[in-house]
Amino acid sequence: MGERVCLGMSGGVDSALAAALLVEQGHDVKAVYMRNWSRDLPGFRCTWADDLADAERVAVTLGLDLEVWDCERTYKETVVDYLVDAYAHGYTPNPDVMCNQTVKFGAFAERAFAEGADFVATGHYARVGVAPPMETAPSASAPAPSASAPAPSRRATLFRAADEHKDQTYFLWRVPTGTLARTLFPVGDIPSKGEVRRMCAARGLGVERKPDSDGICFIGEVGIRSFLLDVLDRRPGDIVEWETGTVLGRHDGAFLFTVGQRKGLDLGGGPARYVVTTDTESNVVYVTADRSCPALWCRRLELSDVLWIAGVPPAEGDYVVRTRHTGELRPAHVMPHADGTVSVDLAKPMRAVAPGQSAVIYDGLVCLGGGIIQKGPLPS
Repeated sequence: MGERVCLGMSGGVDSALAAALLVEQGHDVKAVYMRNWSRDLPGFRCTWADDLADAERVAVTLGLDLEVWDCERTYKETVVDYLVDAYAHGYTPNPDVMCNQTVKFGAFAERAFAEGADFVATGHYARVGVAPPMETAPSASAPAPSASAPAPSRRATLFRAADEHKDQTYFLWRVPTGTLARTLFPVGDIPSKGEVRRMCAARGLGVERKPDSDGICFIGEVGIRSFLLDVLDRRPGDIVEWETGTVLGRHDGAFLFTVGQRKGLDLGGGPARYVVTTDTESNVVYVTADRSCPALWCRRLELSDVLWIAGVPPAEGDYVVRTRHTGELRPAHVMPHADGTVSVDLAKPMRAVAPGQSAVIYDGLVCLGGGIIQKGPLPS
C-alpha cells in the first residue's frame, strides 16, 4: 500500500474500476491516457477524444489528475506497421499482443518507471504473482518478499484471471517478466464483467453502461478489409479449388483472406466454401467446399518467435494451449526445440488455425508463454 502507481486509463469500464480500487487501497495514483491512434479512417471517425473525455470524468470523480501521453509514433511503428506487413505476407496477426509488448508495457511502462513509479497498472483481466528468484523453496520462517524489491531481483508468474471468459493473458504472453513483476491488475480477481460494472455503478464512475471494445481498436467499424485496401494496393488474382486446382473466381488481393474464412469470397451460387490457405507471393487463394477437408484441420502447430515468461522454456510435456482469445483450452504435448521454436501436438485435431495468430501455453492457471503459428505447406 502507498506505492506510486502509474495507471493506464482507456476511458473504459475496466480501467475506471482499476483506478477506483487503487485509490481505495491507498496507492499514490497517477492516471495516464495513452493516445495511441487519433487518425480518422475512410468511413470511420476515431473515438479517441470521446474515450479521453470518459477517462477525464472518471479521474475527476476520483480526485486524480489525468495526463495524456503521446504514444502514436511507437504504436504506428510497432503495431500498425506490424499488422500491415503480416497481412501482406499471408499472416493473420494479433495486434493487441504487440501493443501490450511495445506500447502499454513497453514505452508507457518505461516512461512511468523513469518518472518514479513503483508499479504500472491497467484494467486487464489477469493476475500476477511475484517472488524473489530462489533455487529452492523458501522455509516456513523465510520473510515475505518485499513489494519494493528492485525489479531485476524479482520474478513474476502470470495467472489467468478469475473471470475465465474475460481472461486476457492470451494478449500478455510477450510482456517482459521484469515489467510483469512491477505490474498491478486490480480487476483480475473480480469474477465477472457484470460485477465490474456493478462496482463501477456503486462508485458513481458513470461508465458502467459503456460497451466493451471489440475488434482491432484503431480500425473500429470500418473493418479490416477496408483498412487493408486503404494501405495496400489491390492485386486481383485467382480463387482456386484446393482439391482440383480449378479456378473458381477472382479476388482483390490474397492478403485480404485468412484461413477458415467463408464470407467475402463472392463466388456466386453453389456450396459454401472456406479458405484453406493463401499464397501471397503468387496471389492465389485456395478454398474448399468440404468442411472435413484435411487441409482445414491440423494436429500439430509449429511456433516461432517464442517467448517464455520465466525466461527459459518449460520441460517437454503435456500442457493446455489457447489459439484465440476466450478460445477453448486444448490439451497438447509441447516440445521446445534447441533453436527456440516449439512444436505443439494437439490431443484432438483443431479446425482453421490461422498462421500469424498466437498459440499461448498454460500449465494449469499459469501462463508460461507462447509463440506465433507458422504456415503449413502449400499445394504442390
